[in-house]
Amino acid sequence: MLTRRPLTKSIIGFNSETWKRKITRWFASDSGKRFGAVWGNGDFGRLGLGNLDSQWSPVPCSSFDREMLKGIACGGAHTLFLTESGRVYATGLNNFGQLGISDEKRFSTEPVEVRIPKEAMHISAGYNHSCVVTADGELYMWGVNSNGQLGLGKKSAKAVHLPTKVDSLDGIVIKRAALGSDHSIAVADGGEVFSWGDGRSGRLGHGHESTFLGFLKSTSEHTPRLIKELEGIKVKHVAAGMLHSACVDENGAVYIFGERATNRVSFGEANKATTPSLISTLLDCEEVACGGYHTCVLTKGGDLYSWGSNENGCLGNGSTSVSHLPERVEGPFSKSPVSKVSCGWKHTAAISGKNSQMKLEI
Repeated sequence: MLTRRPLTKSIIGFNSETWKRKITRWFASDSGKRFGAVWGNGDFGRLGLGNLDSQWSPVPCSSFDREMLKGIACGGAHTLFLTESGRVYATGLNNFGQLGISDEKRFSTEPVEVRIPKEAMHISAGYNHSCVVTADGELYMWGVNSNGQLGLGKKSAKAVHLPTKVDSLDGIVIKRAALGSDHSIAVADGGEVFSWGDGRSGRLGHGHESTFLGFLKSTSEHTPRLIKELEGIKVKHVAAGMLHSACVDENGAVYIFGERATNRVSFGEANKATTPSLISTLLDCEEVACGGYHTCVLTKGGDLYSWGSNENGCLGNGSTSVSHLPERVEGPFSKSPVSKVSCGWKHTAAISGKNSQMKLEI
């Protein structure tokens, strides 16, 4: 089983001048085209660049030069890509079947196609599990299932290597989902939010429940459960990290829950919040992304901010120093608004470009 130990911090074969020339040539030949970029830890080929090199600053995804990307989702050591045609690709570690291709390949350094029975509209990646939301609102999941994070029921396998439909959500139209370390969250078309998997640290938002003797009940949910504290709030975006979760409502307000949420967002208003709490200092947000120990917020104006742990340069600010407050990510985004962002445990990805009218999902 993959342990959450620190991965290598060395930057193999990285040269800032070479990167700068590469970015300059890329923008000169494809000016105005929406693009995908990746950066951070490159172990197991999770960046999909054909090698194991880490990147301190954003680098364009060269595998999709001929097909425009609609979404990117970063997991623990794997990444998913969604194209405009509704096809899904995966790269990186595959020890629990998180790539959704089979259990024969341990990892891939380049994106490989995941076979989904229907057109995909949204993707998400957890630490060792993955999911797709189809055009008709069905949810398919695969990967590790040790704490019920796939939502397939108590009798399901501990690891599922191919995309499998979550039948307990039949009749509910799912719009998007977010996967954390051992838990999952989804939002329906009416703004209702469901969560399942490992509930320790309050990451599911259901609060602590005790028996009549005062002992805590099992915190795992093996099928999706409605978060009652968010009833009446129309949520449009959800995010899940290692020990915390977050969501953004239709007015741009951010809610966060999880016992260690304070350490992740550095604002101190949601200490030991096992049910959703409003973060009043975050306003006018479009979406929030939770990584292992770092967080990103995208504003409605297209500005991208990041903070938290900065191992392997996952904050995208050109350094590896911890940031306790939001700092704008620039690089190739300085003159082009960001439309989508996703955080992995130690890496980050974003989509940007002038063509921002088309709806994007991540």
